[in-house]
Amino acid sequence: MKQNLDIRYKNIKIVIEYDGSQYSGWQRQKDCPSIQGIIESAICKMTGEQVTLIGSGRTDAGVHAWQQVANFKCNTRLTPTIFLNGLNSLLPRDIAIHSCFEVPGNFHARYDVKSKTYRYYIGQRLHKMALFHQYCWFLPYKLSLSDMQAASAFFEGTQDFKSFEGSGSPRSTTVRTILRSELTVNENQYMIYEIEADGFLRFMVRNIVGTLVEIGKKRLKPDDIPTIIQAKNRDQAGPTAPSQGLFLIEVKY
Repeated sequence: MKQNLDIRYKNIKIVIEYDGSQYSGWQRQKDCPSIQGIIESAICKMTGEQVTLIGSGRTDAGVHAWQQVANFKCNTRLTPTIFLNGLNSLLPRDIAIHSCFEVPGNFHARYDVKSKTYRYYIGQRLHKMALFHQYCWFLPYKLSLSDMQAASAFFEGTQDFKSFEGSGSPRSTTVRTILRSELTVNENQYMIYEIEADGFLRFMVRNIVGTLVEIGKKRLKPDDIPTIIQAKNRDQAGPTAPSQGLFLIEVKY
């Protein structure tokens, strides 16, 4: 009886790392493995409850995360430490829980988000890649870094990004505020594009990256970006970049 007094309704926040290569995306699917579905099943094994895991946002099929944030509510005596260790023992090797906390009951992993940061990797060299090719967009030709960097700055600010929205995007408005849009090159010559915003439309980051690559190829000019944004027409922007180069890096509350 004394142990039962420890059971109470808890709101648990978890920070998740995952390789999205083998999954249909974050959102639970009926016939395909998803990050949400796999973790919910593990929670059920620990608690005996069918819970709903609320993510900070949906990542698409093949997209990865270093710090996805989610929360769930359940009646349990289990502590955050027990959840952390237990879930990691039950989850497959390509999904890991970084940290686990009990949070106030009104915390909501999606609605409380202030900003999210995504990072996209472009592997650029003239010969075959043996490493990291499954986590970047490999392009075996030279791109104009300076043009792409100049173009990336045009995305910052509060604007209507309808031209960069994929079909089927669940939203009430296509206006978003981009706080940071930067392109750099690391010591291994990978191009790294980072973008932080108060929210993203479906495929928005991948469509921006695809457009930047068109600029790097000299098919578009950096100062074409304002015109593309103002057009509010998806056909005016570049192609959608592959999913494997995209990572959710940080969620701020």
